[in-house]
Amino acid sequence: MRLSTSVQLIAALLLAGSAGAVDVKTATHQSSSVWRYNESWFGGFSALHISDDGSEMIALSDRAMLVKARIHRDQGIMSGIELLEHWPVLSSTGGLLKGRAGDSEGIAFTQNGSFFISFEGVHRVAHYPSSQEKAHVLPRPNFFGDLEGNGSFEGLAIDKLGRVYAVTETSRSAQGEILVFRWDGHTWETPFGLPPRGRFKPVAADFGPDGRLYVLERSISPIGFRSRLRRWQLKDDVPMAEEILFETDNGAHDNLEGLSVWEDSDGLLRATMISDDNFLALQSTELVEYLLPD
Repeated sequence: MRLSTSVQLIAALLLAGSAGAVDVKTATHQSSSVWRYNESWFGGFSALHISDDGSEMIALSDRAMLVKARIHRDQGIMSGIELLEHWPVLSSTGGLLKGRAGDSEGIAFTQNGSFFISFEGVHRVAHYPSSQEKAHVLPRPNFFGDLEGNGSFEGLAIDKLGRVYAVTETSRSAQGEILVFRWDGHTWETPFGLPPRGRFKPVAADFGPDGRLYVLERSISPIGFRSRLRRWQLKDDVPMAEEILFETDNGAHDNLEGLSVWEDSDGLLRATMISDDNFLALQSTELVEYLLPD
């Protein structure tokens, strides 16, 4: 661990103060791969799902586009990415999503292959039985209207019971906690909040095979992006045993916004992330992978 990173982690712990103990564990950067494809729709990826064996992925752009690709590996290390197909995310009427209505930010897959997508411009979560079907928008309670216009549902995750969790980027509770909403199949509730640490804001979430909740966070400065990965154990709707798995320096990676946590054939936990290039030539679409500690 470099000295600058150590100082940053110590500062984060000091900022935590009385908000609860935080453990620091070291995730290991395994590989990174820049993905290029010369089409106007390509880019802006804000969410990610990795298959159980790590060979395929589904990426979601913030312009309502889904992309399926194969990840080539050499002894487990990513060596290339092959585009397989792409298709637009449909509205509840079966039409194309555009503008604020198409600001898709999070994706979470169920065990039967259907999936949920969260939207930030018009705050909502929708269920899709398959990639070719139209949206089934979940009920939108009145308090969704109180969320910040560009700071609502960045992260989306599903637990082992099939409940959907939506994590906000900048919207906070009256106590200053990161808001977490949960859909149990019938109603929305707010089972708990998460403690903010420093200047980082949530951009993605996932439940790992270990049952823990993982949240990818980002900090932006004039000289680049910083990324941080935290995780919690949930017991009776109480987040416990908070751990910081990594916290990068400026520019270590591009603008990481998508996260998928999975277990490889050796039983090792991996966190795979994808960057949002904002459709800018100065940025890139980058796939980044870390090995996670137990």
